Amino acid sequence: MQLVNIMIPPKLKLSCLLLLALPLITFSQENSPYSRYGIGNLVPDGNILNRGMGGISAGTADPANVNFINPAAYSNLLYTTLDIGAEVDSRTLNSTNPQNKFTSNNAIISYLQLGIPLLNGNKSAISKKISWGINFGLRPVSKINYKINSFGRTNIDSLVSTYEGNGGANEAFLGTGIKIKNVSFGVNIGYLFGSKDYSTRLVFLNDSIPYYSSNSETKTSFGGLIFDGGIQYISKIKGGLFRAGVYGKMQQKLNASQDVLRETFSYNAQTGNPDRIDSVYEKKDQKGKIEMPSTVGFGFTIEKVHFLFGADFEMTNWDNYRFYGQKDFVKNSWITKVGFQFFPATLESKKYWNFVKYRFGLYFGPDYITAGNKLPQYGITAGASFPLKLKTNFYETQHSIMNIGVEYGNRGDKNNNIRENILRITLGFSLSDIWFRRYKYD
Repeated sequence: MQLVNIMIPPKLKLSCLLLLALPLITFSQENSPYSRYGIGNLVPDGNILNRGMGGISAGTADPANVNFINPAAYSNLLYTTLDIGAEVDSRTLNSTNPQNKFTSNNAIISYLQLGIPLLNGNKSAISKKISWGINFGLRPVSKINYKINSFGRTNIDSLVSTYEGNGGANEAFLGTGIKIKNVSFGVNIGYLFGSKDYSTRLVFLNDSIPYYSSNSETKTSFGGLIFDGGIQYISKIKGGLFRAGVYGKMQQKLNASQDVLRETFSYNAQTGNPDRIDSVYEKKDQKGKIEMPSTVGFGFTIEKVHFLFGADFEMTNWDNYRFYGQKDFVKNSWITKVGFQFFPATLESKKYWNFVKYRFGLYFGPDYITAGNKLPQYGITAGASFPLKLKTNFYETQHSIMNIGVEYGNRGDKNNNIRENILRITLGFSLSDIWFRRYKYD
């Protein structure tokens, strides 16, 4: 259904400006002790459209949105699409022992990608029912950020321990997908890179006896190629379409370089920063490997004129994760995702809000981080797509959309000393147009 001559209501324009301002007013950093393990807290997969439906991706394909989780969907692109997403999250930590509560805010760019259809208008491809698309993208994969102070007493004196870490992983990727009749195939080739830096500082407290403070610090940088692929199959059903999909990531080894430092230090009275006294042990550029696990997911969607329903199931083999040959507090994980979309527009519709797509979803499953206990997680999601077509023939080929979403999730239960509640507000733009057209004069 083509959207024509739709004006954006003034209230919606104001909402857009408020949403765009949100990242500018967030100044705190994420602080999550669970990000110490594995490669950190995983950034939610999928674009803003899919995340509004619980994150379903295996069987979804949209002509004006880029689904990078299952690259087979690239073959369904009809427009050249610049797709960008951002999010603001508020994370609340609830500690049982000691009983405490801490809230932090964080803003990131969720992804930036450019999807291009390659065979639009090709008569030979159309006759053979072949379509082809490519995608270039960059996205964060995980985040590491925590700082925890612990106060205690040893048989020597009172002790303050500070645990601090930062870093994360990012991915730059190139993908392609081709569709032959009812079956689509796709692959992504990416470069995963990042860092994992963590330290432990020990400071004894005594008014009369001076003690040296100690710092144990490890900094690791890593990078390497990763591969993932997917398949989708589509068939007609009564009044709509059924699409099933499978996607997966291969197990990969990343090259890593590590610097290890053990030192004594004292805090500078003027700046408050630590100054080194002596290096007890220091070794730089230690080569090693980080083994990343394999992932497989599958799912389906049923799409009719006014609604879409789908579900995914995904498993990741984190038992095979190794950091310089060592295991971590991680384990195999799975996640189930369910989503629904409602589109009220009919051929007679003229009101703007009838052309908005409304989405709902949920997800649940154990987190890959254990930290001694199982860490259950679940969440509910909602979202909407707002068409941004302007009332002018100059932009007649545009099919741009603003996607927004809200996610509320929880990690941990009464068996975990620390539970996390996470509220995310997501915003994405799919700016689409038809490129590479050869114009003809009558």
